[in-house]
Amino acid sequence: MSSLTVGLVQVGLLILAIGVVYRPLGDYLAHVYTSEKHWRVEKAVYRLVRIDGDAQQRWTTYAAGVLGFSVMSIALLYLMQRLQPLLPLSFGRGAVEPAMAFNTAVSFVTNTNWQSYVPEQVLGHTVQMAGLTVQNFVSAAVGMAVAIALVRGFAVAGTGRIGNFWVDITRGCTRVLLPIAVVAAVLLVALGGAMSLASGIHVVGLDGQAHTIATAPIASQEVIKDLGTNGGGVLNANSAHPFSNPGGISNLLQIFLILVIPLALTRTFGTMVGDRRQGRVLLSVMVAIMAVMTAVVWWAESHPNGAATLAAGGALEGKETRFGLFLSGLFAVATTGTSTGAVNAMHDSFTGLGGLVPLLNMLLGEVAPGGVGAGLYGILVLAVIAVFLAGLMVGRTPEYLGKKLGRREVTAAAISILVMPTMVLLGAGIALALPSTEDALNNIGAHGLSEVLYAFASAGNNNGSAFAGLTVTSDFFQIALGLAMLFGRFVPILAVLMLAGAVAQQQRVPATAGTLPTTGPLFAGLLGGTVVLVAALTFLPALALAPIAEALA
Repeated sequence: MSSLTVGLVQVGLLILAIGVVYRPLGDYLAHVYTSEKHWRVEKAVYRLVRIDGDAQQRWTTYAAGVLGFSVMSIALLYLMQRLQPLLPLSFGRGAVEPAMAFNTAVSFVTNTNWQSYVPEQVLGHTVQMAGLTVQNFVSAAVGMAVAIALVRGFAVAGTGRIGNFWVDITRGCTRVLLPIAVVAAVLLVALGGAMSLASGIHVVGLDGQAHTIATAPIASQEVIKDLGTNGGGVLNANSAHPFSNPGGISNLLQIFLILVIPLALTRTFGTMVGDRRQGRVLLSVMVAIMAVMTAVVWWAESHPNGAATLAAGGALEGKETRFGLFLSGLFAVATTGTSTGAVNAMHDSFTGLGGLVPLLNMLLGEVAPGGVGAGLYGILVLAVIAVFLAGLMVGRTPEYLGKKLGRREVTAAAISILVMPTMVLLGAGIALALPSTEDALNNIGAHGLSEVLYAFASAGNNNGSAFAGLTVTSDFFQIALGLAMLFGRFVPILAVLMLAGAVAQQQRVPATAGTLPTTGPLFAGLLGGTVVLVAALTFLPALALAPIAEALA
């Protein structure tokens, strides 16, 4: 069986698996966030932190909860890294350097999970489990909470209330992420994934020398890094390591975990707003973009330039033989189409056109299907922009889901989509202007520019995947990428919550003959075109100098 056939079979199995769970999971998520009943364990949490679980919040209060919780999480995770020698299961690994600790704390709290270090050499198990793994859960729950708050803004009328942040984040963890993660971790262990509290296994290699193979509680963090679109691994090789991703079935499981919640949230959206056709339109745009990206990267990796790659029959460098070209390409599309950032191949070794795909996925705003929660609110913001553009063309005040889109709503949407390009282009421009950046690059020319651009695209989009080839351990890169993660995560969240509050205050207006239908192929095409147009106008000059120039060389 050819590798292409294997890839097509895996895609078919993936579509089948997601198709089976799409409807029940989407409806279950809607029930989770609309139910008025609290579980006993949830009530205990509310009493512990002294909040009223039945209170509804305006967007400003909701945003204060998001920011306050995240700031405290960053401070706590930073302290855990700095005090690591005092913690159990640290295995003599010292305190993490201040700049690296700041970068890592920001990275995991912002759901980016960018790692500028070798995890199995720098962090002990306590920091991994009690610090990073906990943030894998709660940062994903924050993203889902913000998405649901925006959906509530469109679903309610005249209240100005968008839910309760503390209830939403608690339910996201207890009712969604934890149950799925437990089942998936057991499955991964059964497939050969490692789960150990030992620091490593001592072996004698074929060269007769003693070696230590690092081990860790891998499976428990591996599944939530995928399910919560986090991406940061316990091992430096990430999902290319056989302890993390033993074979084809585990690879398919991980891609399924990456995609299932972001795609199911489109069903949740349609259910909560009372018109499931709205969710199907968003789903169709996401799937169409994913399909195109997968086809392009598969073609590019199997039709490379260069004598060595042509002789090998494809761009096999940097890819695991147990996955090959097509499963590596599929994983790359899934992990950058969401904000996951996990990798099972080195994106730096992709061809020029193949490397363009994961980079372009991030520059599109990661809305195909996007991160857990972040993908849904990202594509809804672009839907607002699409409706606004249609309104300009016909000279009519735009409406979406029965809510008028005025100056305040469009301003919030514009802020949300402009932050990421600012972080990417400004950060990359400053980095390239510094003489020290040349020493950090393994390549010069178009490929070197791609490496820098990819790093800031990954940080500004809260993706976390690395193109590789760029050393980012200097204080400049640690702080610059940390700031890109902070602004790239929380400024769009504040803008989205402001949009949610604005539409929640409005009464619903009836549809008229001049109302743009948002449930058919016309709007799907308009939305898809808006996604591509916004990215093309913003990033085409930079892409032309980097991966496009390399692909044409």
